[in-house]
Amino acid sequence: MSGSQLCDNCFKGVTHEGTPTGKWENIGGVDCYVALPGDASNSKLAVLFLPDAFGIQLINNQLLISDFAANGFKTVGVDYFHGDPVPADAVKPDYSGTWNRADWFAKHINDLQPMRETISKVIDSLKAEGVEVFGATGYCIGGRFTFDLAFENTIKVAATSHPSRLEVPADLEKYLSASKAPLLINSCTTDHQFPLEAQAQADHILGNGKFAPGYKREYFEGCEHGFAVRGDMSKPEVKAGKEGSFMSTVEWFKQYLKV
Repeated sequence: MSGSQLCDNCFKGVTHEGTPTGKWENIGGVDCYVALPGDASNSKLAVLFLPDAFGIQLINNQLLISDFAANGFKTVGVDYFHGDPVPADAVKPDYSGTWNRADWFAKHINDLQPMRETISKVIDSLKAEGVEVFGATGYCIGGRFTFDLAFENTIKVAATSHPSRLEVPADLEKYLSASKAPLLINSCTTDHQFPLEAQAQADHILGNGKFAPGYKREYFEGCEHGFAVRGDMSKPEVKAGKEGSFMSTVEWFKQYLKV
């Protein structure tokens, strides 16, 4: 099973409301959206926020970054699209702008290596500033990078919501053999990128104590790919999924992400 193509739900959703608390910073030559806890947090620890196709420009993602910080974690959103994410207006069903999905896909998704190198630049710069321990939370395409960072054991803790571009079962088997990072997967009912079959394979390969560092899969009934970022909060089951996936990730970090 391969996620070589992104699905329609990767490019639609609902824009959320709120006031994010972070600020833009240049880290290692990369624009990042950074939010800090209100109290004196551990400067040796940081969460990498690896966004979906809408990037950290989308207010939904900025609000999530801010909420992770409010729960005690310095959180760094990485702009690996370099100012060219899917435009926020494209989430609307009646979008009539000039953005072209095929052109954008060819520019950013066909070759993921430049995006991966961008993440490394941010990590190297944060290390130079004194950060020693990293967690990562990845959404959609960010889930692909979360797995890659876990394979290398660059991160200590991994969490992903509706990941895309995974090779199943190969990536799950590689996770079992190569990674030491406890893994949380937030999954849902309708997800062409990480469908029910892949979810069952993840449980089979990593569950029941087979992955000793720690594995957990949350499942949110009635939700579809993108729910953790762009879900329609007017729908009770989607609201529960969005909020539930966030809290499960916070709890995962609080359990495992320590210096």
